[in-house]
Amino acid sequence: MEMINAIGRRKASIARVYLTKGEGNIKVNGKDYKDYFPQVHIQGNVVEPFRTVSLESNLYDLKINVDGGGYKGQSEAVRMGIARALVKLNADFRKPLKDKKLLTRDARQVERKKYGKPKARKSFQFSKR
Repeated sequence: MEMINAIGRRKASIARVYLTKGEGNIKVNGKDYKDYFPQVHIQGNVVEPFRTVSLESNLYDLKINVDGGGYKGQSEAVRMGIARALVKLNADFRKPLKDKKLLTRDARQVERKKYGKPKARKSFQFSKR
């Protein structure tokens, strides 16, 4: 089996995922994913696509490069990238991953700040008289 690559995006994060046969090493930016992502629920995002398709994650090695955003956005970008790589590996995985919405790009972005206001929607106090 050759290397399968896929890209996942979320908010400001972009994750490039490279899937190869191996013994279950998941490296994010050169570190183990449990060291890179500090919280347990964020680590769960990384292995969720494997759990969804009932596939042992110790059959494959993942090398992931991720840039931009915070831990949450990065973990969700990684999750999407892994899901896309699994679909390239086996087309039968598409339905369960799509049902869990792991292949759907979440298009929500941070709303831009407007001039004359302190934040995107917050306004300064208004006095009628």
